[in-house]
Amino acid sequence: METAVSVIIATYNRRAMVAEAIASVVAQREVCAELIVVDDGSTDATAETLARIAGEVRAGAGGVAMRIIAHREKRGVAAARNTGVALASAPIVAFLDSDDLWRPFKLRRQIDFMATHPECAIAQTAELWMRDGVQVNPGMRHRKRAGDIFLESLRTCILSPSAVILRTSLFRALGGFDEGLEAAEDYDLWLRILVRHEAGLIDEPLVIRRAGHAGQLSASVPAIDRFRILSLLKLLAHSDDLSLEQRAAVCAVLAEKSRILAKGLSRRGNDDLAERIERLSVQAPNWIVGADPQLHHELATLRPLLTTTRRIEENRNDFHGF
Repeated sequence: METAVSVIIATYNRRAMVAEAIASVVAQREVCAELIVVDDGSTDATAETLARIAGEVRAGAGGVAMRIIAHREKRGVAAARNTGVALASAPIVAFLDSDDLWRPFKLRRQIDFMATHPECAIAQTAELWMRDGVQVNPGMRHRKRAGDIFLESLRTCILSPSAVILRTSLFRALGGFDEGLEAAEDYDLWLRILVRHEAGLIDEPLVIRRAGHAGQLSASVPAIDRFRILSLLKLLAHSDDLSLEQRAAVCAVLAEKSRILAKGLSRRGNDDLAERIERLSVQAPNWIVGADPQLHHELATLRPLLTTTRRIEENRNDFHGF
């Protein structure tokens, strides 16, 4: 049977949770899938756990074939996912965060959806949110929606990796995740996709999204919006497909996020960088009509400053909960 979907799990020091995530993939019903697990330089017993599980999967009679790829050193979730997709053989790729779970018919429902909507390049399902083992209700701004959601996704990312399924050819054509982004790499990719494509939705909670545990990326990386600012600059500088309305919206959100980040930096005494970021909020309206040399200069010079966590680390209390 032809492999219908390639599932990519990137993991780092989550041996217990990744075992549960893998089990939820193996439990998928009525689907032929390959599972590629990328161990991104784990230093606990993740490698041994994955080897044991792979043996059990091979010995089983399910529809999932599993392989393990190991990075000797930690390279980040973007690089780990890109490694997985580079090896994918199926026409559709799905991601599962190693702390999340899928319900048994998640892949089957999405594969059928993509088959009946050939014009759809990316789709997702609704999610059930759990925090410390207790179900919580996400705010309205996180509610999943279908169609042209580019403008809505600028402030709040309403696509999530564990819920998404997309065509492998599209992922590769766009160059995958930006490996220079320590966080918000999904926000960056989704925006590049949503510029051109509408999103499909299966409004059924087929993903269990777990939060509140140690090592959660959104809680451990300070000032995540600095990466979103870089993503917005990249869009303005390199996307020729942005409409005037889209460019205006990107510029407005860039100015808004820049003001917030600059205030936080200033409170912590990082005045030089605060001034640079504040300047973006003033310059942003100039880029509504198109890119200019100043935009490319700001992107090139700010990228190394904003992607170096040690420059921001001391400010983490100011940026919590962006």
